[in-house]
Amino acid sequence: MKFDSRQCEAFLAAVDMGSFEQAAAHLHLTPSAVSQRIGALESALGSPLLVRSRPCRPTGAGRRLLQYLRRARLLEEDFLSDFGDAGLVSNISIAVNNDTLETWLLPAIAGFLAEQHLNVEIILDDQNYTYELLENGSAVAGISTQSKAMRGCAIAPLGIMRYRMLASPEFRDKWFPDGYHREPAKKAPVAIFNRKDLLQTDFIRSHLGLLPGHYPVHYVPASGPFMQAIKSGMAYGMLPEQQYGDSLAKGELVDLALGKYEDVRLFWHSWRVQPPNIERLGERIVNAARAALTQE
Repeated sequence: MKFDSRQCEAFLAAVDMGSFEQAAAHLHLTPSAVSQRIGALESALGSPLLVRSRPCRPTGAGRRLLQYLRRARLLEEDFLSDFGDAGLVSNISIAVNNDTLETWLLPAIAGFLAEQHLNVEIILDDQNYTYELLENGSAVAGISTQSKAMRGCAIAPLGIMRYRMLASPEFRDKWFPDGYHREPAKKAPVAIFNRKDLLQTDFIRSHLGLLPGHYPVHYVPASGPFMQAIKSGMAYGMLPEQQYGDSLAKGELVDLALGKYEDVRLFWHSWRVQPPNIERLGERIVNAARAALTQE
C-alpha cells in the first residue's frame, strides 16, 4: 500500500494535539473529517492506531507508525533544504532529563541550532522514563539511563552524573548534628523532584534502611527551585556535581554522607538513519556531555 499524506497528517495532528477537535482546528478541518481520515488509515493498515481517550494516544501499531512518520518528515525536510529552500526550518523533538537541561545541554546546542536552522522541542521526563518517549514516537532522539538500543537505533555513552546528598549548614546543624543517621532522618524533610524520582528514596533505603513513607517529603518538580529548596534549608536532597558546582567549597552546602554518592549513567539514543544535520546535533551533544560529565 501507499500512504495517503492527508491521512497521515491527520494522525500526526491528533497525536500532537491530543484530540480530534484540536487536530481539526490545527488542520482547518472538521472533527468528522479528521476522524474519517484516521479511520481510513486504520482500515488500510488493518489495525487501530489511536485509543479514543482524552487525550487520545497511539496504540502499539500507532506508535510504530508515529516513529516512521516523524523520521520520514525529518528526512523530507532535509532533502528539500538541498533544493533552494534555504529558509526551511527543521523541527526535532528530543527527550532529556531535567538535570541535563538545567546544566550542560543548552550551552552545547544553542549556536548549532541557529546555524543549522533547526527548531527543537525538548520533552522533559525522569532519566529512567525518557526511553519510553523514544519507544512511543514522541521523540526522535534522547538521553536516557537505558543502556540497550532499540531496534534501528544507535547508542552512545555520555558519562556519569554523580549525585551527593546535600544540605545547608543550618539544616545539618538542626537535624543531623551528630551525623547522617537513621533516627533523625525519620523527622528531617527531604526534597524529591517528583514521584518518578527514585534517587533520594533509593539512597535513604540503601544507607539508612528507611522505606518511603517513614520520613517527611517536599516535592519540588523543577531543577533550579529544587536546589534552592536545599540551599534555603527547606529540605535536604541529592544534587549533581554539574549543578551544585563550587557550593561545597564556598560552604553554602555540606555533604551529609561523606564518601557516598549515586552515579547515574546516561546514554544518547538516536535512529541509525537520520538527516545529516540531526546526526551532527547528536555528535555535538555527545561531545559536550563527555566534557561535562564524569568519565571512567
